[in-house]
Amino acid sequence: MPGSADETAASAYRPLLFSIAYGMTGSVGDAEDIVQDAFLGLTRARQAGTAIADLKAYLATAVTRLGINYLSSARVRRETYVGDWLPEPVVVPVGGRGPAEHAELADSLSMAFLVLLEALSPVERAVFMLREVFGYGYPDVARITGKTEVNCRQIFARARQRIAAGGPVRDSAPPPARRAEGEELARRFFEAAAGGDMDALLGMLAPGVVLHADGGGKAQTIGKSLAGRQHVTRMLVSLLRRAQDMGVSIRLASVNGQPGAVFYDAEGRVVSVIELDTVPNGDGAVVVQAMHAVVNPDKLGHLGPVSDLARLPRKGGPLRPRDGQPGSPRR
Repeated sequence: MPGSADETAASAYRPLLFSIAYGMTGSVGDAEDIVQDAFLGLTRARQAGTAIADLKAYLATAVTRLGINYLSSARVRRETYVGDWLPEPVVVPVGGRGPAEHAELADSLSMAFLVLLEALSPVERAVFMLREVFGYGYPDVARITGKTEVNCRQIFARARQRIAAGGPVRDSAPPPARRAEGEELARRFFEAAAGGDMDALLGMLAPGVVLHADGGGKAQTIGKSLAGRQHVTRMLVSLLRRAQDMGVSIRLASVNGQPGAVFYDAEGRVVSVIELDTVPNGDGAVVVQAMHAVVNPDKLGHLGPVSDLARLPRKGGPLRPRDGQPGSPRR
C-alpha cells in the first residue's frame, strides 16, 4: 500500500537497483524504466498473494533478469551503431545532487568500465557486475541469474579474462580526497583549454591520453578515437575556442563518479558532456588518461533540453568540417 512500511523499505533499494540496471544497459532512461518495471512486477506479485521473504533479493533478481532481456534485444542495435559507443552519462553538478538518488553507487560504473563490459554476453555481464561491482557472493549470484553456483564461478572467470584483455579492471569509486583532487584538476583543465594554454594542458594529460567521442551519427564529432597529448591538446583548444565564439558555457560536474563538465549553449541547452578519466602519475599528481565526450543528442535528453549546435542535419550529407573543427563522423 502507498506509504506503507513495505513500500518505504522497497524504495530504499532504488539506488542499488538503478545501479544494477544502469550497469547492464548503459542508459539512464532504460535503467529507470527497468526499475519501474521491477516495482510493477512486485505490485502484481503481492496482489496475486505471493509471499516475498526477501524484498531486496526479489527486486535485484527482477532488475537483473530484465536487464539481461534488454541486452539481448539491444545487441543488434549496438552492432549497427555509428562510431564509438559510450553510455548515457550520469551527471551530478559539483556541490549539488543530480539524478543522484542513484549517483553514489553509479560512481563505481565509469564510462571506461562500461565500455569494457560491452565485450560480455548479457549473462556474463550480469554475473560479472553482481560479483565484481556489487560484491554479491556466488550463492546470491546464482539465485539472481538462475544459474548454478559452479556455472557462475565459471562465467565470472571467463568474463574477467575477457575484461582483462580489453583493459584494466575498474578501480573502486575514488575516496573523498581523490575526488576533490579530481575536481580541482577538472577546473584547471577546462580553464586551460578555454584559455588556449597548451603548455598547461600538456602537463595535465598522460602521454598516452585518448579522446573518445560518441555522436551516434547524429552529431558532429571526431570519426574515431584520438590518441596522444599533442593531438588531443590541439583538438581541445580548437573546440573550446569555437565553442566560446558560439556562446557555449561550461559547468563542472561529476560524470559517472569521475570529474567532468557539461557544456551548455547560450540558451542553457545541453550541448555535450565530457568525463575525465584520471589516474596518479609517477610523481603522485593526478593526470587525465582518457576523455569520454557524449555528443549524441539521444543520450543527453535526461539532463534537460538539448542544443542543436552540434546536431547533424536530418537530411543530406554530414556537415563539412570548418577550420579547426573535427572531421564529420563515420557513415
